[in-house]
Amino acid sequence: MKEFKLNNGIQACVKINKNTPRIALSLNFSINEPEKYAGEYLLMNRLLLKGTQKYSSEELSAILDENAIDFCTEMKYDYLRFRFVALNEDFELALSMLEDIIKNSTFEEFEKERGKLKGELLAELDSAKVKVSDLFTKTIYKNHFYGNSYTRILEEIDKVSFEDIVSSYKKIVENSVKTIAIAGDIDSEYAEKILNKHFADISASVNLISQINAPEKVNKEYVELIKEDAQQAQIIQGWRVPSINSEDYPKLMLLNIILGASGLSSRLFLELREKKGLAYTVRTSYEVYSKSSVFTIYIGTEPSNIQTSINGFNEEIFKIKNVKVSDEELLNAKNNLIGKQQFITETNSQQANLMAYYSISGFPYSYQKDIIEKIKSVTSEDLIECANKYFTDDYVIAIIKP
Repeated sequence: MKEFKLNNGIQACVKINKNTPRIALSLNFSINEPEKYAGEYLLMNRLLLKGTQKYSSEELSAILDENAIDFCTEMKYDYLRFRFVALNEDFELALSMLEDIIKNSTFEEFEKERGKLKGELLAELDSAKVKVSDLFTKTIYKNHFYGNSYTRILEEIDKVSFEDIVSSYKKIVENSVKTIAIAGDIDSEYAEKILNKHFADISASVNLISQINAPEKVNKEYVELIKEDAQQAQIIQGWRVPSINSEDYPKLMLLNIILGASGLSSRLFLELREKKGLAYTVRTSYEVYSKSSVFTIYIGTEPSNIQTSINGFNEEIFKIKNVKVSDEELLNAKNNLIGKQQFITETNSQQANLMAYYSISGFPYSYQKDIIEKIKSVTSEDLIECANKYFTDDYVIAIIKP
């Protein structure tokens, strides 16, 4: 792995994987301001591949398809990501296409794409599972950028103008930290030379103070919606917890594995599904953003089992807060989590994306090694302390029911 800076200060890294036929690149731009209207950034992202000053959207698509270049843009809450995977011999062609899209996107088909976005969100919200997630998100991140859920987007997307899109994109490109990661069979000196050729005239990487504030404190809240055609009740209970920059990050990852993210062996699955027959699906998740994160429990169950399911959540949370995890269960959880860490870096694309994510989050490109070591050092006492710190009465419960 070799790290270097481009002439304009953009941090870059190349991980050389010999004898692999395709090279992957991931380029991230940090998001430092909340969007003006919910959905503005999402719409902007969708328009980035709708044509440049040189190519129409059809021509772009044809060139990428003809050369088997897997290219996409992704808008996250904390960064905008451009990424591609190309055959080794087509790496510079892919890089030139990326340069053109970044520098010369015209954001054509604005109204058409806005209409498509609204239709897709409405279709998604027909799912009770999506609807309960939407309700939970906008409740636990009330009055915050992270709470711009599908329903919020539908409420505000018509306020977004073409000028808003162009202005927001310009701000992101000009006022952001930028970081590049490459993985594949490529010479690092060649990579540095060619990256400077295509990107040295992009606005320099700027580490500004983020205008996105930490979300307001969460108080206990219970929200529900009636969906007449729902076949089940959908329940999410969640807490706000720290992000990747906290010393408790590996502990929360392990609590997630133990409680509900390890499938058939997780506690909630065994207790609520296998023993009590309350649901087919029950799981936990740990969603991480730079300013805040959430730890959630989800279940889909019969409407008559709503309170029984919530009681089941509470029982498992009480146990994890008060009873030491056995050495065997802790070891199994660590092996599960470390195995997942290895699984998510099997391909060049996965490696480039993860390295760029760590870098844009303020960590070394190689931070995964540190995380694995921190996971190994967690004790049962650490888990009890962590669970008591964050699994408090300040939680949100969101329910969709018929």
